[in-house]
Amino acid sequence: MSTSIQNRYEFVYLFDVENGNPNGDPDAGNMPRIDPETSYGIVTDVCLKRKIRNYVQIVKEDQPPHCVYIKEKAVLTRQQKKAYEALQIDDKKKKPDAIEKARAWMCQNFFDVRTFGAVMSLKEYNCGQVRGAVQINFSRSIDPISPRELTITRMAVATEKEAESQSGDNRTMGRKNIVPYGLYRTEGYISASLGAQTGFTEDDLELLWDALANMFDHDHSAARGKMCPRRLIVFKHDSKLGNAPAHKLFDTVTVSPCEGKPSRSFDDYKGGISAPADGKLDGFDGVTVINKL
Repeated sequence: MSTSIQNRYEFVYLFDVENGNPNGDPDAGNMPRIDPETSYGIVTDVCLKRKIRNYVQIVKEDQPPHCVYIKEKAVLTRQQKKAYEALQIDDKKKKPDAIEKARAWMCQNFFDVRTFGAVMSLKEYNCGQVRGAVQINFSRSIDPISPRELTITRMAVATEKEAESQSGDNRTMGRKNIVPYGLYRTEGYISASLGAQTGFTEDDLELLWDALANMFDHDHSAARGKMCPRRLIVFKHDSKLGNAPAHKLFDTVTVSPCEGKPSRSFDDYKGGISAPADGKLDGFDGVTVINKL
């Protein structure tokens, strides 16, 4: 593997959804998540991390050093048991440094542990806790969204009893929740200091950029509709500690709300996106802009 990253990074990521549900809220009947006071749409950080994990699992085939710790139907003690078996640690008679060794092994072998961190301090096969190098904020839509709950029909029923009750008509009614269109913005942070602790490398960083650019192509479903990455603006600092406050760098990327009509495509926003060009960022010594999308 390559060496740990030597630079701090921030990034702004724009993605959109068309006639789909980008992140359902289980507390609201799986309606698209929304801020009830402003009607802005919300997509949680864990939703985006799930898609990144899925992409890495597909591309790297869940093999070391790119195994995925948090995956569908995973049993976490089984994942952590691998560290104890590889290091030949007895879970019943742990040495004082056993947890730290297990923690390091998990960072070395699981991409999402060294990237996002993990709480692995379980009663069995305790591997401690890891604070990841990459953190992602909640996404928020540029404009308020108007979720729709649509009725859908299936021309079939599940059981003979249902067929008899409908005299052979055999229809099943259901509901589908969508956002007609929404452009979302999220912001992220990548710490070189934390990357040194977890072993987050330059190769891991490139894999993260690849995931943000391509993950929606491997996540299509009837529920999510058309989701696309639109812009990925990266701020690279010349140092590990950084050369400018993150919030001031984020302020250099602006997206104007859609005026006068409901937004229905990315074209409605294209003219209202302002982002710095590639190269050294004016007014911010030691910061370079890289437009990945």
